[in-house]
Amino acid sequence: MASGLENDFVTLHEIVKAAKIRLNPNIWDYLIGGTETETTLRRNRLALDTIAFKPRVLRDVSKIDPSSEILGRKIRLPVMLAPVGSLESFEPGGGITVAQGAGAANVPMLISSVTTLKLQDIVKGGAAPKIYQLYVRGDDTWVADRVKEAMDAGYDAFCITVDTQVYSRRERDIAKRFVKSWRSSATGQDHQAAFSWKNFIAVREKFPDVKFMLKGIGTGEDAELACQQGVWGVYCSNHGGRQLDHGRGSAEVLPEIVEAVAGRAKVAVDGSFSRGSDIVKAICMGADWVGLGRLYCYGLAAAGAAGIERVIELLEEEMKEVMGLLGVTSLSQLDKSYIARSWPTNLTGVHSAFPLLNLQDEGY
Repeated sequence: MASGLENDFVTLHEIVKAAKIRLNPNIWDYLIGGTETETTLRRNRLALDTIAFKPRVLRDVSKIDPSSEILGRKIRLPVMLAPVGSLESFEPGGGITVAQGAGAANVPMLISSVTTLKLQDIVKGGAAPKIYQLYVRGDDTWVADRVKEAMDAGYDAFCITVDTQVYSRRERDIAKRFVKSWRSSATGQDHQAAFSWKNFIAVREKFPDVKFMLKGIGTGEDAELACQQGVWGVYCSNHGGRQLDHGRGSAEVLPEIVEAVAGRAKVAVDGSFSRGSDIVKAICMGADWVGLGRLYCYGLAAAGAAGIERVIELLEEEMKEVMGLLGVTSLSQLDKSYIARSWPTNLTGVHSAFPLLNLQDEGY
């Protein structure tokens, strides 16, 4: 199955530019911005740009397979569509459109609890594996009810975001007096602030068969604690640089997380992963999957479900190219022997992975 956009978008940066043209300026800034000085946002990209490849040659790479698996199902690439709030801001169909794009591209999606759509409707939107992501807005009973609701609706796993205990100051939005409707009307933030390991254990014990993932793990110490509680997935993330300012880049943290997990759980990571080469770097460092956030939203804004599928198609092309030039034919062959630290060359920013991109008033 193909997106039908092969002639419309021949590079990823064309999709990014189309998204900017189509989006309201306030929504565009909401999408690309980070918190306060946006240092963490830039470090996400910098951490990736300081990783270089060590290619091997004279190997048969005539057949390259970048596919992966999740929850016992084969998927096209080792990626997942990360949870993004207010998807309907980028395209009217919101989560349903994303589910359709994920299904067509055969990649999993995490659907954010910050959505106006019913869980059941989103599940029906596409056939790809689906994980429900929760922001805690109630007590342990409330959280347990959300878990049951998601599992009854047909979700494959349940993810709790744990790095939003305090609302961040996203100054791109604040300076323009722009506040997303869900944020201005949100209640129950005190429950997110109070949510602790004790609360997670209580919910975990009620649902011993549910595959739980914790998103927002930023240290090896917390990855160890998560594994001690039997989580299925540890999601290394700093919320795309949108929560704690002056944090470390995700690609810098990832090896620490992988070492702490030591094979006891699956590992996902996000944070400015924008090219096929970025995904390959993550797999080399031991990640199982890479979360795509802003990148798939560009596709969604540019061309709906087909736009998301086109993003995945282009990432697949890029991954195959990198893998072939590294001398590998499958993800299982990738390890840290294929990467090394080196000097970055591009001025870091949210779009520094696209040096040919020409956006006016981007702020970078």
